[in-house]
Parts: sequence; structure tokens; C-alpha cells
Amino acid sequence: MSSQSTPDSSGTTAATTATPNPPAPKKSSRGVMLRVLGIVVLLGVIAWAAWYFLDGRWYEGTDDAYVNGNVVQITPQVPGTVVSIGADDGDLVHAGDVLVQLDPSDADVALAEAKANLANTVRKVRGLYSSVNGAQADVAARKTAVDKARADYNRRVALAKSGAISAEELAHASDALTSAESNLIAAQQQYQTSKVLVDDTVVASHPDVQAASARLRAAFLDDARATLVAPVDGYVAKRSVQVGQRVQPGAALMAVVPLHGVWVDANFKETQLTKMRLGQPVTIESDVYGGAVEYKGKVESLGIGTGSAFSLLPAQNATGNWIKIVQRIPVRIVFDDPKQLEKHPLRLGMSLTVDVNLHDQSGPTLAQKSPTGAAFSTDVYKQQLAKADQVIAQIVHANMARGK
Repeated sequence: MSSQSTPDSSGTTAATTATPNPPAPKKSSRGVMLRVLGIVVLLGVIAWAAWYFLDGRWYEGTDDAYVNGNVVQITPQVPGTVVSIGADDGDLVHAGDVLVQLDPSDADVALAEAKANLANTVRKVRGLYSSVNGAQADVAARKTAVDKARADYNRRVALAKSGAISAEELAHASDALTSAESNLIAAQQQYQTSKVLVDDTVVASHPDVQAASARLRAAFLDDARATLVAPVDGYVAKRSVQVGQRVQPGAALMAVVPLHGVWVDANFKETQLTKMRLGQPVTIESDVYGGAVEYKGKVESLGIGTGSAFSLLPAQNATGNWIKIVQRIPVRIVFDDPKQLEKHPLRLGMSLTVDVNLHDQSGPTLAQKSPTGAAFSTDVYKQQLAKADQVIAQIVHANMARGK
């Protein structure tokens, strides 16, 4: 900094001080922040693009997914009055457990009558076999009588020629032979008739016994069906039956839900199915457990039609006021590990979030083979029929004695 003296009008010199230079302006922090933000956004876009092309585009997900499963209806097969109820909503039952008991009085009476009818039929059929033996013996006796009558007639023919007997006595001998031959023919016909009734059969396979057995089997089943049992293992739901209620065949009394066999129905947009194939792995999360529990599953089938196509009132797209709406197609997903469902059970209708891994696209979009077995079945009713057959065999054996 310097000073300079200048003369004034009076000849004096005045000292003046020079003005200092202004300070340099500070750099703006706003520009730095914008540049940093731009870099962050650019890095984020690059990271998202890298994730999408390397991994993200190989997944399809939806939260329009729900738990579904079999709902086994318990319905009576015979009419009756409810006398007891063995399980209520939420109870665990096993196949064969008694759920509802109907009054068995009428069925018990009909069963006792059918048992008596079968026993009586077995004894009558045994009598038919005895009749065959008796008819066969009668035929043998008639043959002997014919031989005797023919021998007598032949002797009298010779005597008549010599005049030893009269023509009247010869005529009586001829009549006796004719009568014996007629009796033999009648006996043979009776034998054939008796034989036809039992030919190529034993008592147990005789048609009369088979018919009586069928009536007993029907009565036994009606009596057994007065007790409604659980067809499968599961949990009771939708109980509506009450003690004293008169029920008719087909009425829904309650349901059994096997929660160990549930599956997922995920409704994907049709645009999400391009790379989806059967057998692709799926990760599943439930709203009730959140991200703490992750289920493993796989795609079992892709829907054969959209939800609207199978709705109660399907869309009429041929009308003039048509508006295009992206449709959804149900995709069935099954769980890989049943133990996960045992540890973290799911209920029907629960909301889920699913993500399908699309990396493996070697599988088909539609099933290529027909099922080789039943998708879901029970054998508790076969046991009822097996018990009926045991009762029939016991009755037949008890009434056989030394018969055939």
C-alpha cells in the first residue's frame, strides 16, 4: 500500500491514502452439492442398470398371491338325526376320527334283517344241493324199475305166444313198462332241473347267496354311514351342524382342511409370463410372518385362462365400449419343504408375496404328461366295504355246516 502527496491550491502538499483492493469472492457451495448429487444419481442409475441386466430382469414378482388348499366337505350319505358331534372348528382330526354320529336305530334293524336273510338263503341253497343228490338217486331207482318192467313184459310176451297167459295179463305188463319209462323220464327231468340250479357253483358263489350278500352289504354300509368320519388328516372348519338336526344326504355339515397340503395361487399379469416356465424356483413371504420367514417353492402350473374368462360374469369384449385391461393369469406354486409349513403354518386365504426365478427356462409352459395317480384321495370308505365282506364270509361259513 502506498501514499502520494499532491499540491493544493495554496501550495501545500496533502497526503492521500489509496483505497485497498476488494477481497476475492468465495466459491459457491450450491454448485458443489449439485455436482455431487448428479454423480450420486448417475452412479445409482448405473448400479440399477447393472443390477437389472445382470439379475433383476430374471425375476418376476407379485403381491397378488394367496394361500389355497383342499376343503374336504363332510356330507351325510344317508338321512338321519344328529345325536353327537365329535369335533368343532379349529380341532385337529385324523383320518377315521368320528366327526358326526347319526341315530343308527333304523340302520341297525335293517342290518339285522339282512344278516338273517343271508343265513336263511345259505341254508336254502344247501337244500338245493341235497335235492340234486336225491333226484339223482330217484333216477337210479326209476331205471331199475324200468329194467324190471321190461324184463317182466318180455317174459310175458313169450308166455303169451304159447298160450300160458292171457292177452289181458300181457297188456297189464305192457302198461307197467310204459308207466315205469314215464316215471324215469320225469325223474330225469327233475334231476336236470335241480342240477341246473346249482350247476358249476358252490354255496358262496350261488346267485341267491350273492343277491343276499349284496343286500347285506348295502345294509352294512348304511349302518356304517350313520357314523361320519374324517376322510383325511386336517383341521375342522365351517361347522354348521347341531345336535338334534335332521340331515339329508349331501348337506354340508362341516369341512376338514389339510393345512399340510396347501399351495399358492399367484395372479401374475400376462406380460409377466413371457419367460415363466414350469418347475422354476420361487421364494415366498407371508404377510403374517414378514421377511423373517422365507418359504421355498416351485411353479407347478400356469393357468389355462385369465381370471375374467372363468368368472361368474365373463367380460364381453365384443361390445362397443371396450377398454383394454391387462389381464391376470393364476399361477399355482407348491411348497418344496413340508417341514416349513409345520413350523410356520399358513391358513387359507392368507396374503403372500412371491418372486419367481426365471434363470432356468428349459421347462415347458404347459404340462406334457397326464397324471399317473390321484391328486388327492382317501381310503377310509374302502375299509367300510372290507368289513362288510368279513361279516358276509362269517355268516356263510357259520351256516355251511358240512354242506358244499
